[in-house]
Amino acid sequence: MLEVHQFPCLSDNYGYLLHDPVSEETVCIDTPDADEYLRQAGRKGWQITQIWNTHWHPDHAGGNEAIKAVTGCRITVPAGDAARIAGADRLVKQGDTVAIGDRKGTVIDAGGHTLGHVAYHLPGSSMAFVGDSLFALGCGRMFEGTPEQFWASLKRLKALPPETMLYCAHEYTEANLRFALHADPDNADLAAYAADIAKWRDAGLPTVPAKLERELKTNPFLRADDSAIQARWAPPGHEGDAVATFAALRSAKDSF
Repeated sequence: MLEVHQFPCLSDNYGYLLHDPVSEETVCIDTPDADEYLRQAGRKGWQITQIWNTHWHPDHAGGNEAIKAVTGCRITVPAGDAARIAGADRLVKQGDTVAIGDRKGTVIDAGGHTLGHVAYHLPGSSMAFVGDSLFALGCGRMFEGTPEQFWASLKRLKALPPETMLYCAHEYTEANLRFALHADPDNADLAAYAADIAKWRDAGLPTVPAKLERELKTNPFLRADDSAIQARWAPPGHEGDAVATFAALRSAKDSF
């Protein structure tokens, strides 16, 4: 089985080291803090062999060159963001594959937060590293994409097997929860999720990874095609329009 070592870094990022004990390969999922990634790998006794970047933002790709200088690792980056990412060895897009040892992953176009954002899905391990495209109870800000693009990306993530664990890049869940309760106040599944989140945070535990099955029932951004959410959020004249509903939710969250 692949091992995931999750650790906090910077102010609210999570770092992830993905390790295959058979091949002894280790992949950095993004590189927000090179020193912390190298320190954590050293503590585990793991040799970093690859970096998989989800997008170009410095808190996701800023440590590439420093880690590569120490380890000689190979860096895989999304083709659509490649011009702004240092040290790239390989460019990937929707449908391409990545591998750690003999475990294969699929690249998913998750653009919207940035134009070229990707996610990495490892179906044999029921995990997806989604960067800032999707969060527990939220999604990334739409800095570069369009509502049509971002909703199409979320639909691709929604279609993953429901048991998939979503490894999000930030601990934003409590803030996302406050908006989700505002957006969808009558959702009993969301109320139960809120109680669990309170317990986890009171105990100092992370709220991610998040299970897709639960997010499909509670994350308002994944439910822009749901009639109950549309009844509250679809703009006049756009009833039944998932893209317009998603755009309204994202705009509301931006100023919430």
